[in-house]
Amino acid sequence: MSREPAPDAVQPTSFAFTDDNLSRVKAFVGRYPEGRQASAVLPALELAQRQHDNWLPRAAMDTVADLLGMAHIRVYEVATFYEMFNLSPIGQHHVRVCTTTPCQLRGAMEVLARLEGHLDIGLGDTSADGQITLGEFECLGACVNAPVVWIDDDYYEDVDADKAVEIIDALRRGERPTPGPQVDRHASAPISGTKTLLDVAD
Repeated sequence: MSREPAPDAVQPTSFAFTDDNLSRVKAFVGRYPEGRQASAVLPALELAQRQHDNWLPRAAMDTVADLLGMAHIRVYEVATFYEMFNLSPIGQHHVRVCTTTPCQLRGAMEVLARLEGHLDIGLGDTSADGQITLGEFECLGACVNAPVVWIDDDYYEDVDADKAVEIIDALRRGERPTPGPQVDRHASAPISGTKTLLDVAD
């Protein structure tokens, strides 16, 4: 699974930020008072992950720690705590299905089962073509639009099993389906249409 540290065989021996990303890290550090540069650890790790094929090798975490004057273990603690960070290689697209109660009540487990069958993989695995890594997540905070599937940086909401497969197939073709609700609703408005203040008592 992407939450497990990658084996030594795939860990690079070094990591260096690009000039552009190093400038961005320094800008993050500049937002905090002197001696508080560790506060920039989250955006620095996020930049390192994006630069390194969307996963964080130990060398990248060590580089961040050295730049911010932190003990290496402190950065490891951050990276292992937050699920936004991947500690081993993942596919081109990271697909995570919310499996908390509201999403389960509206079919999340059917979505997950269909994707596992369609991709012929289990949770934490990557498809044979290297494009899709499948995972689950505990509460994406968009419960009214359940079930929710988090793909890379976007939420896909009101997703049933058929729509999930359709989205995955589009991604594999190099397309980017429109995120947000996958049914006829505006944002998080009632699926039956806006009701608030339409009926005003005399």
